Amino acid sequence: MAAAPPPPGRDHPPVQPVGTTATGTSPAKRAQILAGAARIFAEHGYEGASMSCIARDAGVSKGTLYNYFDSKAVLFCAFIEQCTREKLPLMFRRIDEGATLAESLEHVATALIQLIISPISLMLNRVIVSEAGNFPELAQTFWTHGPQQATSILAAWLARAPQSDLLDVPDPLFAAEQFYALCQTHIAGRARMQLPVDTSDEYIAFVARSAVRVFLNTYQRDGQRLPPLPYRATP
Repeated sequence: MAAAPPPPGRDHPPVQPVGTTATGTSPAKRAQILAGAARIFAEHGYEGASMSCIARDAGVSKGTLYNYFDSKAVLFCAFIEQCTREKLPLMFRRIDEGATLAESLEHVATALIQLIISPISLMLNRVIVSEAGNFPELAQTFWTHGPQQATSILAAWLARAPQSDLLDVPDPLFAAEQFYALCQTHIAGRARMQLPVDTSDEYIAFVARSAVRVFLNTYQRDGQRLPPLPYRATP
């Protein structure tokens, strides 16, 4: 996917496709730059970050930085794409390992919650939300490579056998997005606003199981509808 052009008046050089490396450049150097960019974006946000600061933090010259990334918009979009390429596979690595449909969904739910509350995800959410009004292309890139891609993967899984035989899902994409919303109950909003919240493995497992139970009570073709799970903290 080609990155959207940067906002007028900022970082004028022409935009190169996101995810590509220019001829004669080094993947290791590119990773070094992206690591520096992550630190600067986390500290200053998108608008407050400058290419000069990113170059300095990454330990490269500004000329070298522009040799890899033609603009701040391209750099930030590349950073988003790298994050999603690294993190999304972790969500689905155990999706077919569960002995039951519920167990497979619990694996996805647990991984999703852990991803949502990770420092890098919280940073990305903070930057995207604060800059979406001025730089909608950043939000679109994040949505396309993050939530939209994750939703499509889960929807495709729900639509194929044996899941499709066990569930009555008229709209797999909507059902997948609904499932992700259930997984964000209680924890996600508080974590994003830096409010106190229980993020222990035990509580994450409870939220994951609860999300799966509500989801299956809605979409499962057969079987008893189960009551809500009570949470029992370990003494």
